[in-house]
Amino acid sequence: MHGGVEITKRVWRAAQLRRMPLWIGGALPWLVIPSGPGLLAWAGWCALDWVKLRRRVAYEWPAWLDGAVPEMEDSAALLDAADTPIARLQQQRLFARLDAAVSRQQLRQIARQHVSSGLPILLVSAVLAGMVWYATTRPAQEGAVSPPSPVSSATAATLAGLTLKLAPPAYTGVAASTSAPRDLQVPEQTVVTWCLTGGTGGNNKIELGNGETLEPGEQCARWTATESVVWRWRGARHTLRVIPDAPPEITISAPTQMIQDLRDNATGTTMTVQVKDDYRITRATLHMTLAQGSGENVRFTDREMPLPASNNPKLRNWSKTWALSELAMEPGDELYFFVRATDNAGRAQTVQSPTYTVRRPAPEQEAEEESAAMPSLVKPASLRSQRQIIIDTEQLIADMRNTKLAAADVRDRSERIGDDQAQLRRRYGQFLGEESTLFGEEAAKAPRAAEKPDEEEGHEGHDHAPGGHDHDHAHGEPNQRKGGIVNETQQILATYGHAHDEAENATMYDEGTKKVLRRVLVAMWDAEKSLRAVTPKSALAPEHKALEAIKELQQAERIYLHKTAFTPPPIKEEKRMTGEMDGAASYRRTQGEQAATLPEELRTLVQALSGEAALPALWMRTANDWVRTRLAEDEQRLAAQRAIQDVADGCIACRPVLRAWLRSGAGQGQVLLQAKTSVDTAFARRWRESADGAAKP
Repeated sequence: MHGGVEITKRVWRAAQLRRMPLWIGGALPWLVIPSGPGLLAWAGWCALDWVKLRRRVAYEWPAWLDGAVPEMEDSAALLDAADTPIARLQQQRLFARLDAAVSRQQLRQIARQHVSSGLPILLVSAVLAGMVWYATTRPAQEGAVSPPSPVSSATAATLAGLTLKLAPPAYTGVAASTSAPRDLQVPEQTVVTWCLTGGTGGNNKIELGNGETLEPGEQCARWTATESVVWRWRGARHTLRVIPDAPPEITISAPTQMIQDLRDNATGTTMTVQVKDDYRITRATLHMTLAQGSGENVRFTDREMPLPASNNPKLRNWSKTWALSELAMEPGDELYFFVRATDNAGRAQTVQSPTYTVRRPAPEQEAEEESAAMPSLVKPASLRSQRQIIIDTEQLIADMRNTKLAAADVRDRSERIGDDQAQLRRRYGQFLGEESTLFGEEAAKAPRAAEKPDEEEGHEGHDHAPGGHDHDHAHGEPNQRKGGIVNETQQILATYGHAHDEAENATMYDEGTKKVLRRVLVAMWDAEKSLRAVTPKSALAPEHKALEAIKELQQAERIYLHKTAFTPPPIKEEKRMTGEMDGAASYRRTQGEQAATLPEELRTLVQALSGEAALPALWMRTANDWVRTRLAEDEQRLAAQRAIQDVADGCIACRPVLRAWLRSGAGQGQVLLQAKTSVDTAFARRWRESADGAAKP
């Protein structure tokens, strides 16, 4: 292998010597001019050419040796690698004859044959150098005949002497700096100072994009940066972006849920808080409230503790595992806590996190005793909606997939969701007459005592003779008359009334609504069975079906309210039942006109910008005020300020751009639909039919 590396180096050395005159000769014209950029560009090209030549030699040197040296026997590639025993034998033979077969003269011939001298490239470099020399010397010669005007020289000197001094607020900790005119980013409330250090001749006004004009002279011009602006001075335009002071950001990593229910055997709870700010956090506190007792005997205990500072003033990380005894939490207690943070801005910004709740469940026996002893203190349980049940189920499935939950935790959470589904199912079951069971078993078991006596009485007084009823017997038997009246009453109730002995018929809902309610209950029951069986994934489909059915019920309710909300106009009594419509008030409501979204002066400006007409007076103030108040994003506001300056300079082609920015500040226009009345007469119909017939071939 060492012999292969050696022959590769020898071939590469020969190729470099072949290319070296080109690399050196191409740099000579740029050294003669002299031209630093040209020399730098030539050096870059030489580096690229060196890399390409290196890559070419690395891939093609075996073919070069095989074509130029017959002693290689077309096996020069074996000098680099040999995998088989025969190949290694041939490799040893080639190593033995390598020094005698490949000499320096042969390597130079191989390099001359496969590597070009690059003479055309050398000529191109010389021509480009001559063109650059001619272009740089011609203005100097013309300048000797016609020297530049003193105004231009003064302007150039003044532009070179303009400096910006930036003094950020002290609370940011950013040091003051001095800069040349360029695009800058500064904190909010930074004092920007423009100073002239070399001459004051010419127009030294500084035009800000918000419409303000500053003129530095012997004294510097100052401006407090409260918004991002575009500023220019003698045609040079720059951007000054203002970074607003962001309020502190609070992140609570533990507990992971807003309401955390501790397990029965839990001994502690963990709180993890992170507070960040862009400059400094002056104060961060944890506020805890412990609720103990029940009913009217609830006691609240407040506690506040500061979060310790860290080495980084912009960041505070705090985590602690509290023992329940340290928090004084007893079974049945609830702990509410939130974090409040304040930064060091000039106007301090205080942020408060959402309130988290940690619950310690009470023993079941105590809960039953309390509900039995003091029924007046029992509060109605709040039902979770079907959407919340779906969210809880999806969260359980995600936790089972991403984290390794214990089987007891999975069963506990699944059964809790099943309990919520059961409570919601019983709540919807009440609309079908259910009391405490799924399909109204108690109502179905109700005895029909009222029907049996009536039926017996009716049969006793009924004549079953083939000839029909015996009227004399009917008049003589009071039971028969009573039975006939009862049978007739039952027929009327069966036709026009409700059968109140059935649970579903004990409601006032129509049959369509009852079908949807049955679908809701069946889907909820399927979801509850899957949750009880600790298979939450199979419970998602029926849960979604139940939610869709509930939405269908809500939509049906909306349609019903929409129909009943219409109140027709009153009709005079003398007009009723006459068929006369003259003088009757129309029930059609007039459509409101579109509200004016643009002020009058801005609307005039937008119309003037659509052409080449003269712009109204004080149009720049109108445009700047509109842009400042309506465009919230910095990029849009800066682009609109550039368009205002261009239009002020007399750019006709820039007017549509400014017009578009002004119109975009008005937001999405309101679209009003107005129906058009049309009269269709017999003559018009015949005319259309004849026209259609003539159009057909």
